[in-house]
Amino acid sequence: MQPTISIPQHWPYPRFNLEQRTQQGIILGLYYYPNGTELAEQFDEGWRYVLMPNKNSDEISYLQENQIQPLSPQELFTQITAEIDFYQQQISILNRQLTVLTQGANNG
Repeated sequence: MQPTISIPQHWPYPRFNLEQRTQQGIILGLYYYPNGTELAEQFDEGWRYVLMPNKNSDEISYLQENQIQPLSPQELFTQITAEIDFYQQQISILNRQLTVLTQGANNG
């Protein structure tokens, strides 16, 4: 069963999705300052996003919707392809380690 998020009908839908890759990083979370609240009066009404610049970072940023730039299809393709290449190399290394391990077990 897929997890779902319910957004009240009187709120606008967010422009960006959880785990979406953007120029500023990967979206980890989002929250909304509804009109008429103290936070909205102080910081403006609307969606706020929690982003991590990359998966190896411990840095987090909090940005408004208008501060986030989506990746172009080509940029997204390049990022995903690079990540696939990285994991394929890791799988290859692990397969070699397994081969060495099983050959050693057969010889022992």
